[in-house]
Amino acid sequence: MASYAAKQGPKIVSKSSAGGSGPAGVGGGLPAMPIASPLMGKKKKPFLGMPAPLGYVPGLGRGATGFTTRSDIGPARDANDPVDDRHAAPGKRTVGDQMKKNEEDEEDLNDTNYDEFNGYAGSLFSSGPYEKDDEEADAIYAALDKRMDERRKERRELREKEEIEKYRMERPKIQQQFSDLKRKLAEVSEEEWLSIPEVGDARNKRQRNPRHEKLTPVPDSFFSKHLQTGENHTTVDPLQALGGLNTPYPGSMTPGTGELDMRKIGQARNTLMDMRLSQVSDSVSGQTVVDPKGYLTDLNSMIPTHGGDISDIKKARLLLKSVRETNPHHPPAWIASARLEEVTGKLQVARNLIMKGTEMCPKSEDVWLEAARLQPGDTAKAVVAQAVRHLPQSVRIYIRAAELETDMRAKKRVLRKALENVSKSVRLWKTAVELEEPEDARIMLSRAVECCPTSVELWLALARLETYENARRVLNKARENIPTDRHIWITAAKLEEANDNTQMVDKIIDRAITSLRANGVEINREQWIQDAEECDKAGSVATCQAVIRAVIGIGIEEEDRKHTWMEDADSCVSHGALECARAIYAHALQVFPSKKSVWLRAAYFEKNNGTRESLEALLQRAVAHCPKAEVLWLMGAKSKWLAEDVPAARSILALAFQANPNSEEIWLAAVKLESENNEYERARRLLAKARSSAPTARVFMKSVKLEWVLGNIDAAQELCTEALKHYEDFPKLWMMRGQIEEQCENMDKAREAYNQGLKKCPHSGGLWLLLSRLEERVGQLTRARAILEKARLKNPQIPELWLESVRLEFRAGLKNIANTLMAKALQECPNSGILWAEAVFLEARPQRKTKSVDALKKCEHDPHVLLAVAKLFWSERKITKAREWFLRTVKIEPDLGDAWALFYKFELQHGTEDQQEEVRKRCENAEPRHGELWCAESKHVLNWQKKTGEILAGVASKIKNTF
Repeated sequence: MASYAAKQGPKIVSKSSAGGSGPAGVGGGLPAMPIASPLMGKKKKPFLGMPAPLGYVPGLGRGATGFTTRSDIGPARDANDPVDDRHAAPGKRTVGDQMKKNEEDEEDLNDTNYDEFNGYAGSLFSSGPYEKDDEEADAIYAALDKRMDERRKERRELREKEEIEKYRMERPKIQQQFSDLKRKLAEVSEEEWLSIPEVGDARNKRQRNPRHEKLTPVPDSFFSKHLQTGENHTTVDPLQALGGLNTPYPGSMTPGTGELDMRKIGQARNTLMDMRLSQVSDSVSGQTVVDPKGYLTDLNSMIPTHGGDISDIKKARLLLKSVRETNPHHPPAWIASARLEEVTGKLQVARNLIMKGTEMCPKSEDVWLEAARLQPGDTAKAVVAQAVRHLPQSVRIYIRAAELETDMRAKKRVLRKALENVSKSVRLWKTAVELEEPEDARIMLSRAVECCPTSVELWLALARLETYENARRVLNKARENIPTDRHIWITAAKLEEANDNTQMVDKIIDRAITSLRANGVEINREQWIQDAEECDKAGSVATCQAVIRAVIGIGIEEEDRKHTWMEDADSCVSHGALECARAIYAHALQVFPSKKSVWLRAAYFEKNNGTRESLEALLQRAVAHCPKAEVLWLMGAKSKWLAEDVPAARSILALAFQANPNSEEIWLAAVKLESENNEYERARRLLAKARSSAPTARVFMKSVKLEWVLGNIDAAQELCTEALKHYEDFPKLWMMRGQIEEQCENMDKAREAYNQGLKKCPHSGGLWLLLSRLEERVGQLTRARAILEKARLKNPQIPELWLESVRLEFRAGLKNIANTLMAKALQECPNSGILWAEAVFLEARPQRKTKSVDALKKCEHDPHVLLAVAKLFWSERKITKAREWFLRTVKIEPDLGDAWALFYKFELQHGTEDQQEEVRKRCENAEPRHGELWCAESKHVLNWQKKTGEILAGVASKIKNTF
């Protein structure tokens, strides 16, 4: 029994300890429940529930010894255990692997995995079935979580944003760290930039200065000596691998034995060089392209010019060969093959191929022409001669034969031989006639029109070479043979006009229209107008006008006539056909004699493109038909005045008074005529008469202006006071009153005048601007700022007020406030060109280009924006682009004086004298009246008699390149 107990003791301990070791044991399973004992109330030992240490044997410390047998613990393998397959996949090989896998699948409910607050780390019921009520519960909890998340979303996003900003401030990007240094790059001058040293070379001396490999040519004697004596080699010849120890060369002679014949090597080298030279020199034209002296420098000519891959060329060659063999009578295959070889530099192969092609396709014109192109001079002639034998009717081959001839007599002989065989070819006749003298050409053309009676070109060419009477006969014959061609009729009309028989021109054109319609030809109006433009350019004015009169009304609805004819006239002017445009206007004025707009268009046309006499003649007719059109009277008077014919201008204005009594425009034109010619008393009397008979605000304003510019300040002030009694809501009178007081240094009275004017005219932007500038001039910057703010409140969306506010702050040195105001201004007036133009130059230089792009997007066709872009290019010294933008500006708005002044200043700095003169003349023709700088100069009292050219020079001289 004792021995049995001794045996059983260790067994029990072993089993309990193995169970207590928890999952670390092989058996696994749940931990053993402790047996109730008096020690349960004591503190739990810290090592309980922990895995046994490595190498622990239960009971060994107290001297317990024993052993277990297989009969005690049962069989080694259960019936349900998996087979121990050594070749199974990993994880399935042993029993232990399978048990570990089962343990991983089960829930780990150990005490170490338990938390008092959260419970077990996983779900206690994860292994249970997932039913519909579980799904509904999860959906409810998810909805609650989402709702709670939305309530905290704004605060969370705000907190995240603040954290990101704080992070960015603490750890800025590399780009932000260097932004201040990048801004300073704008201040670096070109000299400083160029003086920046280059980055040093970090390589060592040997890498920086590599020693070039020196190759010394070995003399022939060296080879011959060693070939005779033989030499031991210390390296294995790679060719020995081909045949073991045997020699790789056929025959019994070893390459290391025998003699080397230097003479044969030299001969082979000479032969190779000779072949290459003959290859290069043999070009298509038969002319050598090799410079014998500079042959070595011209070896680039031997390099093929094709850019394709070698493999692609081989594929193409193989494909074309297949095409030729499959269908040898297909001409494009031979042509393509020859061109492929030509491109790859194999000219002789190409010639051989194409000659083979001529044998296989003797009736193909293209193959023969390709062969003639590829062959050199004399050979090409032989090829063409052979082609003519096979194709005696081919025009192209005859033309090619003539081209190959260098002697003129030989060319004529070839063409005449061709015409014997192909007499119906117009192309051959034309080519032959071009080589002949006029007399011989006339004889040939006589024969040509017999052979080719339907060729209009031949008939017209013959008519040009004949005398007047013969030409008429030729053209009559041509009309009989070709009754449907309009060019014969137009040429006949030109012929009559050239011989001063102009009364026949209209008859011929009318007959042409009738005849062509009778022969079923549709009269195309646009084609006839193009013919008329060609007649105009050729100098046949009568024919051009007759054609226009005949066809201008064809195919147009009655209500569209005026609009269409004006468009036709503009089109002719743009094409340079001025006589056509004049004929269209003349016809339109016959149809619409009482239309003031047509007369005006015709008058402007004559003013821009005609002479003074033609303009005055037209205006005389115009005022006879439209006596109530004041502008026509004024144009006539101005034309006479510009010609310095003042009495005639006065007589025209007198007639205008009779037709338009008490007309304000005519009164003022008469006053201007007298004042410009220094007849001041006459001007005063006229104004007095106008004030009594036709009292208007403008008449009073001109009266005040006349006295002011003449220096009669008191009389001007009296007239101004009288005018304001009648027209107190006319802002220009208040402006003049204030400006007169400013000129007299009466600032208080000027301020009072402006304030009174603003009470009567609160929506006049000019008055607000004058008052603010007055306050700024006397040093009251705050008051000026307040005035402009008040003006903007009363007159929103007036860009001039915003612009003045921005400039006021800029002049005061407050650039930040100016930029803020500009941003507000662009929000309120987003399509204002003057604001965008100013905004471009408020930016720093690097940002101006971007701002100009934004300005062009908002105001694409605004002249102020285009002018700002031109100034921007000017400031960047891009002369050509600046000139293009200046031209675009003055074309869009020729009335903007500032654009002309800046353009003139630009040409004074960067243009030639011709360009400067052209700008000045164009400005004088345009007569601009608007523009900030322009009006400041032109409306100054001291400049009232200056001409446009003088004002242009004055404004340009005051412009400084401050931008």
